[in-house]
Amino acid sequence: MGRPPLELRQTAPAAGGNLPVILLSHGYGPSKYIKSKDGYAPLAQFWAERGFAVIQPTHASSRVGGLPSNREGAPFFWRERVRELTIILDRLYEIEEQTGVGSGRLDRKRIAAAGHSLGGHTVSLLLGATLQGEDFSDSRISAGILLAAPGRGGEDLTDDCATRFPFFDVDFSAMTNKALVVCGDQDDPHFTPRGPEWHADAFYDATRADRDLLTLHGVGHGLGGIAGLDAKETETEAPDVLEALKRLTLAWLRTALGVDPEAWKASCAVLERYASTLGGVTSSSAD
Repeated sequence: MGRPPLELRQTAPAAGGNLPVILLSHGYGPSKYIKSKDGYAPLAQFWAERGFAVIQPTHASSRVGGLPSNREGAPFFWRERVRELTIILDRLYEIEEQTGVGSGRLDRKRIAAAGHSLGGHTVSLLLGATLQGEDFSDSRISAGILLAAPGRGGEDLTDDCATRFPFFDVDFSAMTNKALVVCGDQDDPHFTPRGPEWHADAFYDATRADRDLLTLHGVGHGLGGIAGLDAKETETEAPDVLEALKRLTLAWLRTALGVDPEAWKASCAVLERYASTLGGVTSSSAD
């Protein structure tokens, strides 16, 4: 497409090997640099400090380092976003060498993807959701986290949004990989006449996948501050909810990628017993 080189940030422990990999896909919001490799530090730093290698692309849709607005597919470039994550996986060896992490430290058999908002749409396609019958899944990704991701498109959208966002018409029932869907119970979407539950559609529709739903209380689309507590995307600053989200997503990743089979179960028990005012979990296995 004649675009500038794909910019990446990799955050990883200074030492150690066999690091599980997380691809972190940013959303499309009002900020400039948050919607690039330079955003979402609260999640990326937390996961990396606890044994994961987090790779963040600056997607084609970014206001900095992305594609110009006169290109086909602008401004969201949803196809290019999916392709960018697969390219990262194709070139993991090269990324290891160029980022100075050290060759051979990444565990290519344990790869997850996480995405916020439009990034959640990107990740859902890689997990097996189809769009107008087209399959974008990547078998190298075994688990994914959808953070305030779009729900069903088509008739579930307002007439204007159905016209503007035809790529929201995703069939989540085709998802087969493990998924954690995260929603804020105050996230009132403007794409649809439905309420915050719209963002949980992937959980309810993906009946072929083992999946969990984490509903956070008192927060909206920014989920308490995942993009940064002082970011425009954070309509409600909620440090306690953000801390719960970081710890719960870490536990889910550790279990989903086989690092600690009991981590997710233990964290859910702690949430229910000591911090139920912050959120709740619903779990479902593949039918």
